[in-house]
Amino acid sequence: MKNLTEGNSGSLIFKFAIPMLIGNVFQQLYNIVDSIVVGRYVGKEALAAVGASFPLIFMLISFVVGVAMGTTIIISQYFGAKDMKMVKRSIDTMYIFLFFASIIVTILGITLSGPIFRLINLPEDVMPQAIAYFNVYLTGMIFFFGFNGISSVLRGLGDSKTPLYFLVIATLMNIALDLLFVAVFKWGVVGAAWATVISQAGAFISGIIYLNRTHEVVKLNSLKLVFDRAIFRKSLMIGLPTGLQQTFVSMGMLAITRIVNGFGTDVIAAYSAAGRLDSLAGMPAMNFGAALSTFVGQNLGANKPERVRQGFKATLMMSGALALVTSLFVIVFRQQLMHLFTDDAAVISIGADYLVIVSSFYIFFSTMFVIGGVMRGAGDTLIPMFITLFALWAIRIPAASILSRYFGVDGIWWSIPVAWFIGMLLSYLYYLKGNWKKKVVVNRSTLVADEVMID
Repeated sequence: MKNLTEGNSGSLIFKFAIPMLIGNVFQQLYNIVDSIVVGRYVGKEALAAVGASFPLIFMLISFVVGVAMGTTIIISQYFGAKDMKMVKRSIDTMYIFLFFASIIVTILGITLSGPIFRLINLPEDVMPQAIAYFNVYLTGMIFFFGFNGISSVLRGLGDSKTPLYFLVIATLMNIALDLLFVAVFKWGVVGAAWATVISQAGAFISGIIYLNRTHEVVKLNSLKLVFDRAIFRKSLMIGLPTGLQQTFVSMGMLAITRIVNGFGTDVIAAYSAAGRLDSLAGMPAMNFGAALSTFVGQNLGANKPERVRQGFKATLMMSGALALVTSLFVIVFRQQLMHLFTDDAAVISIGADYLVIVSSFYIFFSTMFVIGGVMRGAGDTLIPMFITLFALWAIRIPAASILSRYFGVDGIWWSIPVAWFIGMLLSYLYYLKGNWKKKVVVNRSTLVADEVMID
């Protein structure tokens, strides 16, 4: 557990973010390895099928992950306030919620997969493999939610290193199983999906065993878990806007995918591969933003608002520098990066164009996420939700639709940085307004009164 309320702000955030970043890079490798292996050993139709599955997977899990983030923020604030009893009850509540949510998501996803793929205009030559991959992938939702729940709880307590070790092992296992099931056993996209499910199960089970032996506060005992309705209501108040935001974002991504699908299998495959690389490149910004959220939550819980400003400035500089370096790397090596997934010249050319257009503006994406990290850490998620949805639904989707009519697929790619810029600008204006400072969950006066009574 890491106390972020004392010490150099920039150093603390950097040291806290790096293990998270490495861990999430390894988690992204699940998807990237799946895409590389099926693209190399099965074909571009399989690469397109795997890529087409992820917007739908994201849609199904986004609401649950968003709501769970509300509990993570509550955990970090109670931990900053040294109220360990409420930390424990918050953790129990999150575990119970994620368990039932995983069952619902699995049933809904498998039932609706075919109709949704048809709704987004997926080509017939890609459809069977997409449905097969997607349905197998969903069988591992209980492991996915379980491990991500454990990781979120530990991050709320300031421990970002522990999940990393299990993720590294799980990712290496996923690579080995991908090659075994797809390249050796010739199971196709189904083999790649089973490799991911087995690896996620290994990470979850390892995490549970470790926590039960070493962390009393986060120890998982299914017979002693307590669901606290008051905490869950608070979690909903904070996490519901984020959950709805994530849901509408995922629906927006499906809308974008439908536009992409209209250009055929080559474009879908290129979008799949370039999108995996793009997601990996965005990890530094997202993880620095997440680290800043925990930092802000603990310091506001400890009544140290001056450290929030220091942490924001330091994070903005660190994340911005990484964004510029990442942009340069992706632009220079775009052809080689695309070549990892396929030898198809048309797919490589389309994907390289995507990477040049989008990666040139990672600084917008980075700044937007860091600003959002401050507001999420304070518990203010409603306005950021509206900003994100506006940038996606009012800017990106219409721009993609209109520009693609005049500039082809490049018009779709240009809609991405345009939306980032608008989102960044609106987020910064709201940050300057300062209303997010009034959204802290922990009541300091109540805590002080309780401490006096205990003494």
